[in-house]
Amino acid sequence: MMLLALAAATILIHGGAFATKAYFDQAASRGQTTLRLAVAVLRGQMSRYQALPALIADHYDIQALLAEPQNAALRAKANAYLKGINGLLASSDIYVIKPGGETIAASNHDGPVSFVGENFSYRPYYQDAIEGRQGRFFALGTTSLKRGYYFSAPVTTGGEVKGVVVFKVDIDAIEASWKGDDYEILVSDPEGIIFMTDQPDWLYAGLLPLTADRLARTEASRRYANAKLRELPVTRSRTGSGHQLMTIASEGLSHEYLVLAEPMPEAGWTVSVLLDTAPVHTQIIISVAAALLLLGLAALAGAILLQRRARLRERLEMQRSAQAELEQRVALRTADLALVNRQLETEVAERRATEQQLRQTQSDLIQAGKLAALGQMSAALSHELNQPLTAVKTYADNAAILIERNRTAEARDNVSRISSLADRMASISRHLRNFARKPNEQLGPVALADVVRDTLEIVAWRLKAARSEVAVDLGPKPLIVQAGQIRLQQVLVNLISNAADAVEGQAERRIALQARPKDGKVTITIADNGPGIPDAIAPRIFDPFFTTKGVGRGLGLGLSISYNIIKDFGGDLTVMNQLEGGAVFTITLDEASSSQREAAE
Repeated sequence: MMLLALAAATILIHGGAFATKAYFDQAASRGQTTLRLAVAVLRGQMSRYQALPALIADHYDIQALLAEPQNAALRAKANAYLKGINGLLASSDIYVIKPGGETIAASNHDGPVSFVGENFSYRPYYQDAIEGRQGRFFALGTTSLKRGYYFSAPVTTGGEVKGVVVFKVDIDAIEASWKGDDYEILVSDPEGIIFMTDQPDWLYAGLLPLTADRLARTEASRRYANAKLRELPVTRSRTGSGHQLMTIASEGLSHEYLVLAEPMPEAGWTVSVLLDTAPVHTQIIISVAAALLLLGLAALAGAILLQRRARLRERLEMQRSAQAELEQRVALRTADLALVNRQLETEVAERRATEQQLRQTQSDLIQAGKLAALGQMSAALSHELNQPLTAVKTYADNAAILIERNRTAEARDNVSRISSLADRMASISRHLRNFARKPNEQLGPVALADVVRDTLEIVAWRLKAARSEVAVDLGPKPLIVQAGQIRLQQVLVNLISNAADAVEGQAERRIALQARPKDGKVTITIADNGPGIPDAIAPRIFDPFFTTKGVGRGLGLGLSISYNIIKDFGGDLTVMNQLEGGAVFTITLDEASSSQREAAE
């Protein structure tokens, strides 16, 4: 009995201390997880909206309004833009402030509580942004009386700050997600004043003494508008293992909490998690009582232990049998999986071979399309080469006669003309050779102007035969696209040749090639004033072997090959009819920078 009493006393003294430390450590670990999650949510919410004011500040309507703040039309346009963006982003308010602090446009301009006309020069977010910095500030709205977190950015034109864009985010949704059974989450400002909590009695209460300096700094920024600030009745203490405790008195009752806090220096906040210690104390009492109960049952443990040993032997035997059966099942399952794996490897190998065959087929189709185009060109190319060859023979005969007559200067002029004609024929031959060869090129930066120039030289014969010209407009600056030069040239040759076919028979034959950059893409359009594409065949226009031309004038591969080439580039090829008549083909490719082209070269 003495030993039993001594063991009970040991459990009460040392076991109680051990249980206290263990359960408080466990509660602290759980609270730390909650704290990290709360901080991550806050940081994620802030980072989600942080860059938006600067993007809005770059918008043309905002900059135009700040250049003419009194222009009613510009105000209305800016108000509509801000209201649309606010609804799209589900934010609280977005507004524009001119120098001096007056609000001249707001997303709530037509609401019952409009910010237009209000002066916010006293707000730190305005003061930071008007000095050229991005601002962040938490406050209770002086006009709306709604809490929110404010992001601000300067509107800069020509290196000068013309105004400020402010983005207000509602925090009610974040606060509502914090409700828990045995913990409270609160956020306090640098003065220790609570501004986020799901306990209404704690809102705008100070965890630190509200000294005159703290109140003065808070009132200077009007952070909490007309809200009544007060001190929260708090008593602080620590456990034997060093955990921080806080006792809060409210309505005659006191509640003890385990406190875990983490600062957010980028926002000037401190996020705290308060866990109610009542469940912890209950667990400690239950643990000690359980230990005493176990001690009381120790006398019965001997008999029970003997019985359990017999049962344990029986169970071990059952486990050995079950383990043997399990190993047998695993072996069978492993064999099945190995068979399935071999089947999958065979299927993968077959699929790779099929994909390789498809790529080869596509390459052969592309080459067939180019050779078909060369076949169509042959008659015109013969004429293009015969003209300079005839002229070369004439100049050569004349040069021989002039040399016999000692007219050397005139003979030299004839030889120069023969050299120029030879250069012309070499140029035609070079472009045809480049067009006809099978491309084996990687995607990279390609100068669009060079591709268009070479294309026009190749299709010059076709345009001449169609008595039409191509009006080229590539914009004010050189355009660089991500593509393959030879394959892009093939697409343009095909589309311009089709346009030349389309305008035949028209009184006025117009073909236009235009290119413009937009949002990291380059759009190339080839438009003609031909009869257009009938609606009945428009869905099939890019199908292989589909053609509207007569027998012998095409294989029906040109548009299909062109479509697949552009898709290989990561772009898009579409067609539509123009209202004024004719068809327009649109190529969309990724834009590459000139620096990328220089690096590739």
